[in-house]
Amino acid sequence: MALSRRWFLASLPAACLGQTVGKGRVLPSAFKKYADPATENPVQRLTDPAHSSILPASSTHSISRHGFLVCASDVSGRYEAYRIDLKSGQQKQLTDAADLDPHSLTLMADDRAIVYLDGANLMTASLSTLRAREVYKIAPGFERGRGIGVAEDGLYTALVERKESHYRLRLVSMAKGTAETLTEGEEEISQLIPRPKRASALCRRGTGLWLANYDGKQNYRLRVAEGGLGPALWSPDGRSVYYLSYPEDSHKLHALREFVPDSNEDSGVADTSQFVGIGRNADASVFVGASGSKASPYVLLLVRAVKRELTLCEHRASDPSMVSPVFSPNSQHVYFGSDRHGKPAIYSIAVEKLVEETATA
Repeated sequence: MALSRRWFLASLPAACLGQTVGKGRVLPSAFKKYADPATENPVQRLTDPAHSSILPASSTHSISRHGFLVCASDVSGRYEAYRIDLKSGQQKQLTDAADLDPHSLTLMADDRAIVYLDGANLMTASLSTLRAREVYKIAPGFERGRGIGVAEDGLYTALVERKESHYRLRLVSMAKGTAETLTEGEEEISQLIPRPKRASALCRRGTGLWLANYDGKQNYRLRVAEGGLGPALWSPDGRSVYYLSYPEDSHKLHALREFVPDSNEDSGVADTSQFVGIGRNADASVFVGASGSKASPYVLLLVRAVKRELTLCEHRASDPSMVSPVFSPNSQHVYFGSDRHGKPAIYSIAVEKLVEETATA
């Protein structure tokens, strides 16, 4: 009796077929270009909307100066970390995680490794060897909060631990695997952003922005504008914080503002078209925003010098907060997320005709 093709393939050793599942698996490009319905600008979708793909927050590092990005995707049936080559479109699976937090994935500043949470474990993995290493384990009785913040020099990672309604901000030494508590309390702690060129970290605590020093000697609330608070970013030199301020009057515009912690100065940068997400280019001369307006669900550039907005494309995300737009290191592309074609996917649009190229070294 003739043997079936399925039986024959199943009998072959895995080495003959190539690696088809697990860490190291390479998937073909899912790139697809289309003309934006609102602006006719060319937009490229990088991932298949049949599966959920999540780009890290714009306050973290995810786009390499070497032509790739990292993201979390559930294409394998559960969330894993992937490397997407921005020229070929090939996707390489980087992890075999049991319980990866897709919002924790971060690319190290040297572009050689990633950091992420797998269950209660803070992990790092080399992009060249894919070898994963446990750095720190959350203590029994506590569970992980959402997201992490990796310092620019890679020496520390900030994360949130939660025990019922109690939260604490922990600073983990990446070399030693030890952790210290910088602040704690009953208010939710989130949005962790280590300060560039300084030994401190910004976090959202309850309804305010707080700054905690690594030595634990200072931990205080920033005196930002009254009203609702949106996402925040550090300036490239770590001198100031850019943040979105939402006025209590819903008919007024969301404003992009700047706060200088060392002098307690707070000033307006520009009103926006109801931005609910922001990113900046390498020298903070141009910002990119995601509008929360239902009538105008756009990704827009905001030129700081003239306080002028330029519409790039629609995002049409069901939840505008997922858009989280971010510039490439050379400021020539913008990347963002949306579920406009199905499940959350990652998109890109070229802006080299609108934004000057910045150095990537």
